[in-house]
Amino acid sequence: MTAFDLSRLGGWAELPFFTDTAPQIEAALAKEKRPVFPPPKRIFHALERCQPDDIRVVILGQDPYHTPGKADGLAFSIPQDFGGRLDSLGNIFKEIETDLGTTRTRTDLSDWADQGVLLLNTALTVPQSVAKAHAKLGWGTLVGEVLTRLAERPRAYLLWGGPAQKAAKAVTAPPNLKIETAHPSPLSVYRGFFGSRPFSRTNVWLQEHGLDPINWGDPEGP
Repeated sequence: MTAFDLSRLGGWAELPFFTDTAPQIEAALAKEKRPVFPPPKRIFHALERCQPDDIRVVILGQDPYHTPGKADGLAFSIPQDFGGRLDSLGNIFKEIETDLGTTRTRTDLSDWADQGVLLLNTALTVPQSVAKAHAKLGWGTLVGEVLTRLAERPRAYLLWGGPAQKAAKAVTAPPNLKIETAHPSPLSVYRGFFGSRPFSRTNVWLQEHGLDPINWGDPEGP
């Protein structure tokens, strides 16, 4: 068994990954001499915040932000007090405004998670300043098991970038909604992310299946 804190995983703790693969990843992280993001207590935050039966939408990204203080364990989410460049998230906000006519300013995306949006990266850790450096650490096993667990009923999948699309290759549409585009990073956003209208298309699909739409804009209240 791994020494990772699994106490907040709920139903996800039953995945074989946490017995079979997590110990090797933990050992590799212990040997990593570079700072690793997100902080240890936030590595599984996406799963902790969103239980399997509550998930309606899966947004799959690449790996966490590799800038200090930026990764919070939810894919694309940034702590409110970060204060630096938004990069991918800023482009997501632009697409929300174009797609829905809604302004989003809150960088912490936990309100999306609380509505049943799983914000998962294909790698859950990254060393400082070296994107994709942990892509082959074993995280793909976890992502595969998560997607298999979610396959028992249709969901909406927003797959942003090549790693996400490769990881979710077995997801079929229909019955699922499967939107595959370029990653929203500044390097690739103009290759098909802008103009893809993923947020309105997802909400239409959810409503067609008798489910409430997601509020992609700023949450109501304080």
